[in-house]
Amino acid sequence: MDLIEDEGGNTPEFTVSELSGAVKRVIEGEFGHVRIRGEIGRVSRPRSGHIYLDLKDDRSVISGVMWKGVAARVETQPEEGLEVIAIGRLTTFPGQSKYQIVIEEIRPAGQGALMAMLEKRKAMLEAEGLFAPERKRPLPYLPEVIGVVTSPSGAVIRDILHRLRERFPRKVLIWPVAVQGAACAPEVARAIAGFNALSPGGALPRPDVLIVARGGGSVEDLWGFNEEVVVRAAAASEIPLISAVGHETDTTLIDFASDRRAPTPTAAAEIAVPVRRDLLAWTGEMQVRMARAANYRLEVRGQRLRDLSRALPRPETLLDAARQRLDWSSERLPAALVRGVQTRRLALTEAAGSLRPGLLRARATEGARSVSQWSARLAPAHLRLVAARRERLGRVSDRLGGRAIRAEIGQGAERLANLSRRLDAVFAEGTRTQRSRLDALDRLRETLGYRETLRRGYAVVRGDGHVVTGKAAAEAASGLEIEFHDGRLRLGGGSPPKKAAQKGKAPEQGSLF
Repeated sequence: MDLIEDEGGNTPEFTVSELSGAVKRVIEGEFGHVRIRGEIGRVSRPRSGHIYLDLKDDRSVISGVMWKGVAARVETQPEEGLEVIAIGRLTTFPGQSKYQIVIEEIRPAGQGALMAMLEKRKAMLEAEGLFAPERKRPLPYLPEVIGVVTSPSGAVIRDILHRLRERFPRKVLIWPVAVQGAACAPEVARAIAGFNALSPGGALPRPDVLIVARGGGSVEDLWGFNEEVVVRAAAASEIPLISAVGHETDTTLIDFASDRRAPTPTAAAEIAVPVRRDLLAWTGEMQVRMARAANYRLEVRGQRLRDLSRALPRPETLLDAARQRLDWSSERLPAALVRGVQTRRLALTEAAGSLRPGLLRARATEGARSVSQWSARLAPAHLRLVAARRERLGRVSDRLGGRAIRAEIGQGAERLANLSRRLDAVFAEGTRTQRSRLDALDRLRETLGYRETLRRGYAVVRGDGHVVTGKAAAEAASGLEIEFHDGRLRLGGGSPPKKAAQKGKAPEQGSLF
């Protein structure tokens, strides 16, 4: 340190940096590592990761700083109002002309401080609703897979596996974590979140229930399960969670956030699964009861069925009436068939008798007249249509000329030709249809005429020029004449009939033999 002597005296002069450096060396030289007991006041956590805080008692305040590396590994995180013991070294901060302690280790000042911090944290989390009963989920009765968050090397996991094997063997997934120390809280929180992140039905099965377990210990040993990150992870777990931390008298904050608290890890295994032997016994008992109930139900229904059957008639009685009706109907069936055939034959004979050649001729004449009328009307209609189209064409041609007129004339001529062809075709088709109907009627007339009947082996008998319809008339006649389909045969004497029957005229009814 250089001294600048004043020309007016021998008092040394310092620069601000020189004086600050001198004070720094004095403080750091006189006070190496110190232990300070006090209450944490203001706590600041900037984005750099360092922690700035105040340590105070009833009369004084000293600033403290905890660098990022130290803040990440300490077990107890500073909280406002917590009484702690801070271990570090004193130094100065020339930029603000103040001294401070660089904290290298911090821990609560006794059991009372820990309990006070625990109660404060519990009240805060409870106010957020993380301990509310309605948030707790029911445990599955018989889980397929059980996830266990604990140390893989301790006696806890052996006790859990042994108890599960005794009660009801299940698949167990173990997520190894540290159960005390600075790494405990983050590892437990990551394990709970990791189990919840597993996909159902994936390569690694997702547990149906979780057990967070640790053996007994002091408050400091169990403190990792009081950390806020663990409590929030337990409350956010979608998988039902059983907390089994410490002995029955030990209480941690995860017990309040979990869905079920077990006094010991062994009790957690007992809560997770039922006893297999008890289930088998209960199943056997239910099976016996079900069989007994089924047998009783069948017996009651059988007795009811037998009681109802007594009121029913015998099957033979039910069939007797039907059998008798069948016999009676079978006896009547031949006569009914004969009567039906006779009735339909009589109806056919009556219908055939109502057909006369005169009626057929009248229908044929009417059809021919209708065809003639249509043919007589079609020709004038055709001429009128042609005249009307020509007249219309003449009116239009007065307004048109040149190529358009010739094109219109060509189109009109084509349409006229088409219409003419269609009209001729319609006329010819109508004529053919009417001629076909007339021919059909003529064929029907010929078919129903008496000459066609003669072709089938019948004959017409005439006596003295009149049709003979009975034996008495034939005996009284002086001569008989029999007409066949290929000619007439005269039998006996007598003059020939005065007037021969007209060709095509049907004989009277009853003269065909």
